[in-house]
Amino acid sequence: MNKIRILIVDDEILLLESLELILSMNEYFKVAAVAHDGREALDILVKKEADIALVDLNMKGMSGQELILKIKAKYPAMKILILTTFYDQENIVNAIRHGADGYLLKDSGTKVIIQGILNVMNGQSMIDSKVMNALADVMLKCSDVTSEKKINSNSELLKDLSDREIEVCQMLSEGYTNSQIAEFLYISEGTVKNYVSVIYDKTGIRDRTVLALKLAKLFA
Repeated sequence: MNKIRILIVDDEILLLESLELILSMNEYFKVAAVAHDGREALDILVKKEADIALVDLNMKGMSGQELILKIKAKYPAMKILILTTFYDQENIVNAIRHGADGYLLKDSGTKVIIQGILNVMNGQSMIDSKVMNALADVMLKCSDVTSEKKINSNSELLKDLSDREIEVCQMLSEGYTNSQIAEFLYISEGTVKNYVSVIYDKTGIRDRTVLALKLAKLFA
């Protein structure tokens, strides 16, 4: 059995050592390395391979947000599970936009963290309930803005779209992936694909990049 190789990145020494010990005892995991900051993590990844990184957001030097971007740019297949104490809207939205595959709080408990790693490695998202509540508030605001923009816009591109399709369009304009849109709107990724297909038909634009650029101008 190939164990899941884990890189733990956190500048809290006690937490780092505790996580390393707990995860090393799990039959499905192998702690490939630990790092105390983002730069050390990137140096380690040059020499050692990892399947998933557990990343704290608030670290000295390179922030967790910057580390997410750099890992996803250089190792796109690698999974990232945020493990932090912060669940404010700005941190959550930025982490997901930057490519985080899951977002848990440090007080979630060992069982939840272990399940989070397994879920993310199986292609599923893992988001703490408190984080989901914060995301719900973000999407409520987003919904209000998109509805207002639809009313105020005379664009031919948007005239035949429903309110939900407008929501999807705004997220497309900001570069969200289908899986990220699904998480934010609490719908399946398949449903998002259907919405995108309908948007293609209604707008007559079937290139996602071209559509996103045109939408970005409308929502600016």
